[in-house]
Amino acid sequence: MVIAIPDDYHGVVSRLDCLSKLSGHDVRIHRDAAPPPARLVENLREAEVIVPIRERTRFTREIVAQLPRLKLFSQTGRSTHHIDVAACTERGITVTAGTNASPYTVAEHTWALVLSALRRIPEETAMMKRGALRRSFSGTLHGRTLGVFGLGKIGKLVATTGASFGMRVLAWGREASLAAAQEAGYGVAASQRELFERSDVLVLLVRLSAATRGIVTAEDLAHMKPAALFVNTARAELVAPGALAEALAKGRPGFAAVDVYENEPVLSGDHPLLRLDNALCTPHTAWLEQDTYELYFGEAFDNIVAFLSGRPVNLVNPEVLASANGVGRG
Repeated sequence: MVIAIPDDYHGVVSRLDCLSKLSGHDVRIHRDAAPPPARLVENLREAEVIVPIRERTRFTREIVAQLPRLKLFSQTGRSTHHIDVAACTERGITVTAGTNASPYTVAEHTWALVLSALRRIPEETAMMKRGALRRSFSGTLHGRTLGVFGLGKIGKLVATTGASFGMRVLAWGREASLAAAQEAGYGVAASQRELFERSDVLVLLVRLSAATRGIVTAEDLAHMKPAALFVNTARAELVAPGALAEALAKGRPGFAAVDVYENEPVLSGDHPLLRLDNALCTPHTAWLEQDTYELYFGEAFDNIVAFLSGRPVNLVNPEVLASANGVGRG
């Protein structure tokens, strides 16, 4: 079985222990970063199974139609919005996804960004190497307000850490987030606007959906304090296009720290935020950690083994099994 793994531009998949689960198969790992469609199709044309790395590549109807041997997408992680599932079902291609998710690496990376931004750690390091000294104060956390937009699994970890620093936690989000905040004894904002107005550090941890796309507007950002820090380790599309860079240029909020971008990977330093001194950027590496990779890829590989044994699990499009082109095709 030809199993293709595209988008391993960090070059780490070959080091995973769980790769042994695919022993005996022809596993082809591609390291191209954002290849053009023609190159992508050429890489994957012979694939019978594709293991997408999160949402790095959009598998459109046009792309799927050019993969004649494909039987299975085994997605790492839960999200499949980047795959045209309807097109796959029409062509008898099974789609499976993960059920496990680790909130810890994103929560840890979120705090790494917060502390690095407020303490000016990248700047301090660069200046020290030049023999220079910083001539301004850094920020602190104790007694400040931590706004958490989306108090889910990751948000709860972030909030707990903030509280341990002596921060006042203020939450906003859907009903489940507000209920969780009340249960934990955190503050609940009266509105989204109040969350942005009161937060000294605001962390965006909302799940991306059609309803939440662009949920953070330019007006929201304009109501933040001039010394506030806005942190996005969720998805770039949650913020209105161009709004964050424009807001930072105007000075509200005063700083931002992000790990997510509309188009990834960001190549050649070509992104508006990278041109701003008050933005700290990391290249969507919050989950680039071996235990997390073992978790996500281990389940994706288990889904492949189950599919090939004729007992598919974690199906996104179970209706494909009713098709003559479903499991066992070819």
